[in-house]
Amino acid sequence: MPKARVIASLDIGSSKIRTVVGTLEDKSQVPNIIGVGIAPSTGLRKGAVIDVEETINSISSSLEDAERMAGEPINHVFLGIGGNHIESINSKGVIAVSHAGNEITEDDVDRVLEAAQAVNIAGNRRILRIIPKSFTVDEQKGVKYPVGMTGIRLEVDAHIITGMIPSVKNIEKCVLQAGVDIDDIIPSCLASAEAVLSKRQKELGVVVVDIGCGGTSVSVFEEGTTLHTGVIPVGGENVTNDIAIGLRTSVDTAEKIKIEYGTCNPADVNDREIIDLSLVSKIDTQKVSKKLMAEIIQARYHELFILVKDELAKIHRDGMLPAGVVLTGAAVKMPGTIDLARETLNLPVQIGFPQNFDGVVDKIDDPAYATAIGLILWGSRLENRTYGFSLKGLDFRKAFGGMKDWVKNLFP
Repeated sequence: MPKARVIASLDIGSSKIRTVVGTLEDKSQVPNIIGVGIAPSTGLRKGAVIDVEETINSISSSLEDAERMAGEPINHVFLGIGGNHIESINSKGVIAVSHAGNEITEDDVDRVLEAAQAVNIAGNRRILRIIPKSFTVDEQKGVKYPVGMTGIRLEVDAHIITGMIPSVKNIEKCVLQAGVDIDDIIPSCLASAEAVLSKRQKELGVVVVDIGCGGTSVSVFEEGTTLHTGVIPVGGENVTNDIAIGLRTSVDTAEKIKIEYGTCNPADVNDREIIDLSLVSKIDTQKVSKKLMAEIIQARYHELFILVKDELAKIHRDGMLPAGVVLTGAAVKMPGTIDLARETLNLPVQIGFPQNFDGVVDKIDDPAYATAIGLILWGSRLENRTYGFSLKGLDFRKAFGGMKDWVKNLFP
């Protein structure tokens, strides 16, 4: 029996660094999770490295925990990268079909995707992913995969996700110095969507709202492909800071009482309920109103969902996505979040849990692990196929690795 291949993912967040290890049997489409590691993220802020040594130590600690549980060494990882420096733009590429019989080949698709890169991107930004939304062959629009079709002119409508070069390189450096190689870099917004969405949801129209510590990523899917991605610079950290200011406590105490007593619905809290801070902190010993804290939390979450609503309005999808909203990330576990999101966004709302994997399910049946599991699923897809494009250059290869079959798999 051939030995199962080992796949590892590394989700570097502003609050926690999560490592997940899985194995992939031959011809199996479902990875088996065998190891999980988690460590506090002490060297990052809003997705950017602010202390190299602390970041390396945090990554190493997460990797070691996962290795210990899995009983397998981790030598390479699929890296998830997020943060407020992530941006996206739409672009078009157009080429003339090169084959003598005007039959579109993989090389033509390769070239038109390269042509889509010829867009005005700031010199300090790097393309992380180029996603073909649809192709046009001559006058025929909405083509999902054009290879084998006949035409003279091939056009692609593409979605490009970029990151700041210094931010990306600093994270890459920390990962490499922690002793592992990087198989691929995948934007966290795409990875989390991979873990929580079905093909039917992507086809109907859905938005994934991944609420992290330092920021919130918004990914909109329609007709089976990515329509829009964006990052909102508001996350769980802002809620904690608001509580600390509003209740005059330390940030550490604010985080503890947010997790233990927090809710987005002040109506569920009695006016007379108080929180004795001396039970959770040696620094703060006063008593505070639980209802006041709930009002503070509700105000910040409401602001966040208004910003999500504005993001949807930019692409004319406000209230117009039949599959609704899928909330994921650690901060969506706050009681009352679903009701507040449903009321603010005027869409059906559900919590997105990772799916399509086997193994230690109880450890990672948690929205906080959506990105890490999504990276594993992404890696398992690439492991199961032959790379179809003759791509030129490292960055382009990373942007399109396995694109031939990936494009086919992208659409239902």
